[in-house]
Amino acid sequence: MLFDTHTHLNVDDFDEDREETILRAREVGVKGFALVGFNVNTIRRAQEMIQGNPDMVGIYGWHPTEAIDYNAAAESFLLKALESPKVVAVGETGLDYYWETSPHDVQEKVFRRQLAIAREMHLPIVIHNRDATADCYRILKDEKVGDFGGIMHSYGETDEWVQKFLDLGMHISFSGVSTFKKTDDVRAAAKLVPDDKILIETDSPYLAPVPKRGKRNESAFVAYVAQVLAETRESSLADFEALTFKNACDLFRLDFDGTNLTKRG
Repeated sequence: MLFDTHTHLNVDDFDEDREETILRAREVGVKGFALVGFNVNTIRRAQEMIQGNPDMVGIYGWHPTEAIDYNAAAESFLLKALESPKVVAVGETGLDYYWETSPHDVQEKVFRRQLAIAREMHLPIVIHNRDATADCYRILKDEKVGDFGGIMHSYGETDEWVQKFLDLGMHISFSGVSTFKKTDDVRAAAKLVPDDKILIETDSPYLAPVPKRGKRNESAFVAYVAQVLAETRESSLADFEALTFKNACDLFRLDFDGTNLTKRG
């Protein structure tokens, strides 16, 4: 039983075969999908998909690469979207110093604003971090993220940094990056994450895991991530899948009856 805690099945890459892609994931045991919307179009598509799929929930925010476009209208739209009972977190937000499509100060302002929204709405936050680890840590520490929690999505840093983020109260989610040949440091970090703080994801259509690297990623491939991390942590695959599914439900405050994901309380 698998929970893909971060997937973009709601982007254009899946327009030709979205239903088939979802079916393939279900066939390998994916019982939960967290659809991440990061701008107006992807949030709207996620909303449409979630309505017809009881095993899907939403995570909505504003991506740092698009922070330059975040304004009052965007925030109004986002706040309304976050009111849905099927929304489980705010994000993905954070910092991206690789693409440089939004100035760093603008990214930080939008990041802090979304942290405030997560606090106000009692939702965890999902963090995108690319080439900005020290600043992400500084901001999360400043904003006392442990009060409401969150996820370091698609973790790709060292074991030293993983402990720092754990100390802030964050969950750590591993993607296909953890399966790459040259990412021993990421697997070393995965060994340090406590049982109740580890999650798995695909970040599809990006970062396809070995043995699918270089292809379009999809939620079914979260099974490869689970296999590698179970071996890394010297766990049985069944136990690791059950553990990460439970962690996702606990963080997102979800109940699962075998078919439906519903918010607790």
